[in-house]
Amino acid sequence: MSKLIVGLIGAFVIVLTILAFSSLYTVSETQQALVLQFGEPIGTPIQEPGLHVKSPLIQEVRYYDRRVLDLDPPAERVILADQKPLWVDAFVRYKIIDPLRFFQTVQTESRLRDRLGQIVNASVRSTLGSATLSTVLSNERASLMAEIRGLVSVESTRFGIAVVDVRIRRADLPEETSQAVYQRMRSERNREAAEFRAQGFERAQRVISTADREATVLRAEAEREAQILRGEGDGQKTKILAEAYSKDEEFFRFYKSMSAYTEALGSKNTTMVLTPDSDFFKYFNTLPSSAEGD
Repeated sequence: MSKLIVGLIGAFVIVLTILAFSSLYTVSETQQALVLQFGEPIGTPIQEPGLHVKSPLIQEVRYYDRRVLDLDPPAERVILADQKPLWVDAFVRYKIIDPLRFFQTVQTESRLRDRLGQIVNASVRSTLGSATLSTVLSNERASLMAEIRGLVSVESTRFGIAVVDVRIRRADLPEETSQAVYQRMRSERNREAAEFRAQGFERAQRVISTADREATVLRAEAEREAQILRGEGDGQKTKILAEAYSKDEEFFRFYKSMSAYTEALGSKNTTMVLTPDSDFFKYFNTLPSSAEGD
């Protein structure tokens, strides 16, 4: 009989221990909890970390993360306003701020990811569908991201979450579009290069024309000055010769004849046919007799 009592007491202690442990639960700093009774939430969400009490057996605890969570849906093909296709890879960061509403709408994070992924893709398509490729690749991309984030925030509020950020990780053109864009960019650069070369050639022609005009002016001025100097030189020469001629006319005629002999007979191959009594040989015929004897 005593053994039976001891066994009953032991069983009772074990049951009490199990009930005691099943009535306690712990919420960590990174968690928030929702108490469910027969599958329905009761009370307010538990967001304070520590040890808490619940009714054993009939109540259970559903935990949700309090940290910032990431969602990376698959890349989507989007048609832009200029009819260019674009592969867009976006990601979302969010927080669960209302566990009760979260449970009532999606219950689990996996369901939220499916619903939120659809919202993100729809928002991306709606926003980028009215934008051009140049806008997506320009500084206006930040405003597009803000618009997408606003749409996702509005649509996801009913899930009890707060969208922290929405970003486009990559925005790639399809291969065929990339080649077309590359060829168009190449043609544009070739056109710009040809335009720059034409502008450079035109400027070079203007520079050359200006330089030729200035050179012509300089040559003309130099030639004019040279003519003036030659005229002045000839005048001085004539003046000097006139003065020399007036001092000794015979010597001047002799000097001029010697100069003429030098010019006419300077070359070894010179042949002249003149009469002996020609005026050209006037001074040859008047040599002294001693010169004749020699």
